[in-house]
Amino acid sequence: MKRALMSAAAAAGAAALWTTVVEPRRLRVREVRVEVAHWPAELADLRIALISDLHAGAPHVTEKRVGKVVEAVNAARPDLVALLGDYIDPDVALADPVEPEAVARRLGELEAPLGSFAVLGNHDWKNDGERVRHALREQLIDVLENDAASVDFGGQVVWIVGLADASTREPDLDTPFSMVPASAPLVVLSHDPDLFPKLPDRPLLALAGHTHGAQVNIPVVRERVTPSRYGDRFAGGLAREGERVMYVSRGIGTSTYPIRFRAAPEVVMLTVRMAGSAR
Repeated sequence: MKRALMSAAAAAGAAALWTTVVEPRRLRVREVRVEVAHWPAELADLRIALISDLHAGAPHVTEKRVGKVVEAVNAARPDLVALLGDYIDPDVALADPVEPEAVARRLGELEAPLGSFAVLGNHDWKNDGERVRHALREQLIDVLENDAASVDFGGQVVWIVGLADASTREPDLDTPFSMVPASAPLVVLSHDPDLFPKLPDRPLLALAGHTHGAQVNIPVVRERVTPSRYGDRFAGGLAREGERVMYVSRGIGTSTYPIRFRAAPEVVMLTVRMAGSAR
């Protein structure tokens, strides 16, 4: 009995160490190929880096760690960077707050020929969304809130729509899309993946974060802790509805408690191709 108790205590200690120290400090650069219907051949191999849910201030996400994330992205040589919200979070247990300007300065070091485009998340707005937005724009990062922008990639125009956070703001699902030609290749940035089923019924690539891969990725628990009305359906990875495709990043930091289990932090390098061509 004593040996069994000691073994159980050792296992519990190892699990606690892994979830609170080891896994939250890991960083995986995940290479993903995604097919989008009617994606122009001229845009084959467009590479988009996804950075989501830094939650800077959490015990494992210092300003220095943000810099390491930027270095990893730059080494992967993306064409465009999508920043998907929740840059700061002083409310995580054991947090050591990081100023929005410090996070923005690090993100301003991102290197991508088509630039960096951002939306804000619920934790940004719960703290000081206007300050976060201003800090990012000071670093020449294009912050989109219910707005659209376009970039040129090899002579082909790509449109980017950025939506307001669903839980703290008012997403406009009409106006920004009316700015985009009906047949144009379209990338949609939304911090919250729950907006995906409400997006226009047209070919598009949506990029989101917020759900952290459930953060504690255990069956049954996963469905309960994922912050989504759809349970764990949009906890992380690819989702499809008709000709709409979405990738949900598992993000970098943590919310509420500084733990991760079977949901390691990730930077995603998304290579976009026409449906039927990515083999």
